[in-house]
Amino acid sequence: MKRLATACLLAALAVPAAAQQLTIGFKAAVDGSDPHLNYTPNRNVQLHVYEPLVLQDEFLKPIPGAASFWRLVDPTTWEFTLREGLTFHDGTPVTADDVVFSIRRARAITGLRTFVVQTRSVAAVEAKDARTVVIRTNGPAPLLPNQLAVIAIVSARATEGATEADFNGGRAAIGTGPYRWVRFTPGQEVVLERAASHWRPQEPWQRVSFRFIPNDSSRVAALLAGDVDVIDNVPPSLATRLRESERTQVVSGPGMFTLYMYLDHFRDQVVFATGADGQPLPRNPIRDARIRQAMNLAINRVALAERGMEGFADPMGQFAAPGFIGHVPSIGVAPHDPARARTLLAEAGYPNGFNLTIQCTNDRFAGDARVCQAIGQMLSSVGIRTTVEALPSAVFFRRANGGQGLDPEFTAFLAIFASSTGVASESMATILRTRNAARGHGSLNRGRYSNAEFDAALDRVDAAFDEAERDRLNAIATRIAIEDNAILPIISLRAGYGVRRGLTLQPRGDGYTFATAIRPAQ
Repeated sequence: MKRLATACLLAALAVPAAAQQLTIGFKAAVDGSDPHLNYTPNRNVQLHVYEPLVLQDEFLKPIPGAASFWRLVDPTTWEFTLREGLTFHDGTPVTADDVVFSIRRARAITGLRTFVVQTRSVAAVEAKDARTVVIRTNGPAPLLPNQLAVIAIVSARATEGATEADFNGGRAAIGTGPYRWVRFTPGQEVVLERAASHWRPQEPWQRVSFRFIPNDSSRVAALLAGDVDVIDNVPPSLATRLRESERTQVVSGPGMFTLYMYLDHFRDQVVFATGADGQPLPRNPIRDARIRQAMNLAINRVALAERGMEGFADPMGQFAAPGFIGHVPSIGVAPHDPARARTLLAEAGYPNGFNLTIQCTNDRFAGDARVCQAIGQMLSSVGIRTTVEALPSAVFFRRANGGQGLDPEFTAFLAIFASSTGVASESMATILRTRNAARGHGSLNRGRYSNAEFDAALDRVDAAFDEAERDRLNAIATRIAIEDNAILPIISLRAGYGVRRGLTLQPRGDGYTFATAIRPAQ
C-alpha cells in the first residue's frame, strides 16, 4: 500500500512537469543567435529572450516593453524611461548604458540582414541617467518608437566583442525576456527555459523547444501524432486534416506578410524576357508602364487567395492590410481584367505577347510554389507566356538580392516581405525607395525603382508627427507607387497555426509563434 501511494504521488507530480513543456514545430529554420541580425525566424525566437524598449501588439502597434514610458521632447529628441527594477537574466540591473550600447551595436553591425532601415533616423543616443535614454534624430522622426520595437536590448558587459558562439548559450546569451536561451542546434532546434523572474506574470511553460520541420506534411504529421504542440505555417492543402482531427484545431488571423511581384526597372535589356520568336528583346518591356499595368490586371488575386491558398490569404492591393498601420481604405485590390491586359500589351507594341521567366521560392511559405505556378498561368493567358522557376530560398535570395557589387538577376519575381515595424511607410522605404545606403533607404529595392515624387512623399510621411496628417501623407505615397505599378502587391498571408486541443493561441499579424501567446485552455 505504501509503495502504491508513493507511485501515485510521483505520477501526480509528473503531470504538471510534463504540462510545462511546450514544443513548437517551425517551418523555417533559425540560422543564427545574434539578436541584431534581422531574419524573421531568428527574431521570432529571440524576442522570447531579448526585449526591445517597445513591444508590439498583435497588429504591430507599439506598447511598453523594456521602457515603461517614452515622450517627445522636441521634434528631434525622444526620451525613454526604463522600467523600474528591470534586470537581465543574470540578475544585473539594466541601465541606460546597456540601451545605448544595444542601439549603437544594431546600427554598426554589418551584413545583408541588419536593422539599418529602422535605425536610419538615429543621430545620437546617450544615457541621461541610469534609467533614462535620450535619442537625438537627424530630423523629425515620429515613428521612432515603432522602429525601436525591433532593437533587442543586450547586456553591454556580456556582449562587448561577442561572437555567434557567445550568443548561442554562451556569455552573451543574456536578455530581459521571459525566457533564457539554452542552446541552438543548427538545422534542428532552439531550446529556451523560463527565466527565474520577469516583470510580467510567470509563464506557464518551464521549457520551450522550437523544432525545425520544413516539410509541410511532416510538420502536420508531427502535430497529429502529438510530437509537437503547435505548428506554424499550416499548409492550406492539409488544413482540413487538422480541423477534422479530435486532437487538433486550426487558428488563423490577418497577416502583414505580403507576396509581391518585384519588377526590374533599371536594365535597358533583360535576360528573362524574350520575343515571341524566342529572340532577345531590344528593350526591357517592364519599363513600359502599359506592360506593368497589363501584368497587374492579368492576376486574379481573389482566386489566388480563396483557391490557391484555400482561404489562408487575403487579396492585396497595397502595403498594409486592414488593421495595420498605413492601410489606405480608399485603395482597393486591382481588378482581374484579362481583356484590358491584352489591349495594353498590343498598345505597347506586343500584339503577340512575349516570353517571360519568373522566379519564386518553393520553401518560404506554405503554397509558395503553387501560387507562383498559378500566377504564371494567369500571365500566359493574356499573352505573356510564362515559365516558372521555383527555387530553394537560399538560392533564390542570393540571386534576387545581388550583393558584392552584383545587381539582382531577375526580371519579374515573387517574394514575401513585411516590415518588422508593421508600418506601411517602412515597407515602402525598404522595398521601393531610391537606394541610399547612407540614409538606409531601399535596402531591399530589388527592382531598383526610383521615383523622385515618391521619395519626396515618403520624406513628408517621415516628418509628420500628427497621426491624421501622417495617414493622409502615407496615402499619397502609397497611391503614387500603386498607380505606377512600381511593385505588384498580390496577397497577404494569413497567419495560420495548428494547435493541440487543450491549448489556446493568439494569432499575430507578423505570423510569429510566441510561446507567450500560447496558454492552457481554461
